[in-house]
Amino acid sequence: MNYLAHIYLSGTNDLLKIGNFMADSIKGHDYEKFDAAIKKGILLHRHIDSFTDMHPVYRQSKHRLHEKYGHYSGVIMDILYDHFLAKNWSKFSDEKLEDYANNFYQLLQDNYEILTERIKGMMPYMIARNWFVSYATIAGLEMILFQMDYKTKHRANMQEAVVELQEFYTEFESEFFIFFQELMVSCQQKITELNEIL
Repeated sequence: MNYLAHIYLSGTNDLLKIGNFMADSIKGHDYEKFDAAIKKGILLHRHIDSFTDMHPVYRQSKHRLHEKYGHYSGVIMDILYDHFLAKNWSKFSDEKLEDYANNFYQLLQDNYEILTERIKGMMPYMIARNWFVSYATIAGLEMILFQMDYKTKHRANMQEAVVELQEFYTEFESEFFIFFQELMVSCQQKITELNEIL
């Protein structure tokens, strides 16, 4: 799952959201130096990644991309699933996606001092291009995939994945709903577990 899903699955705890959001830039046991809520977010992020990578429905979705995009098929699939979350946002939240996105961007700015350097560097681009809202449209998705591809020196031409997205749109969306319902339950259980030990 990509950024929007990770934040959404963090629930209502602001620091847990931040920990989850910046977890990819925190390696190994480095998470232990953070406050409890940030730690929970980092560990929840790792749980989401493990759950996702092992799930047969996610693997089925990713398989459609593997032949053309190889190693990057997982990166692309995470972004495509965020597209379906953004597109169907009203099914998951009473808050408008635009408001949810703006509130999270403000949360990052209000807690700038605890962010990792990687997140501080990425944040202006994310806010300026409003990534969370952009996920909801195919045009926005193509822009985000192009930006991701730029980081990899155009090794995979990731933006071309909108072709597969449109070709298998119904299948991808159906698989997303099955997978995401199970992931939400798993995350609720994981947060309960983390609250008991941290």
